[in-house]
Amino acid sequence: MQVVNLAEKLALFDSHWDPKVVASYNGNDIMVVKFQGEFPFHDHPDTDDFFLVIEGEVMLDVEDGTHILGPGELFVVPKGVRHRPRAESEAKVLLIEPAGTPNTGDPATAAAKERI
Repeated sequence: MQVVNLAEKLALFDSHWDPKVVASYNGNDIMVVKFQGEFPFHDHPDTDDFFLVIEGEVMLDVEDGTHILGPGELFVVPKGVRHRPRAESEAKVLLIEPAGTPNTGDPATAAAKERI
């Protein structure tokens, strides 16, 4: 058991679209990531996708339109729904998904999830 300071963890890296695992919870990875620019459209056939904006603004393009999220706002993309997160300026985000879930929905194109 330990306290995790998200600001300290986010200060450890500068890369974008590169989720870092900061904790585990009931078989889920809790991650921090920095968004800037566009991520490709993708889906997760077996799990929902959880986004919580810590800092900045994130646009989530989904089937029913674009949802704009600011600090303290969260959005859950249901499993199987194609989506694309994007941010014009750097945004800091907390993600939760089952351990081992590829961030692109496809293991062949997914970023490795380093624990920090």
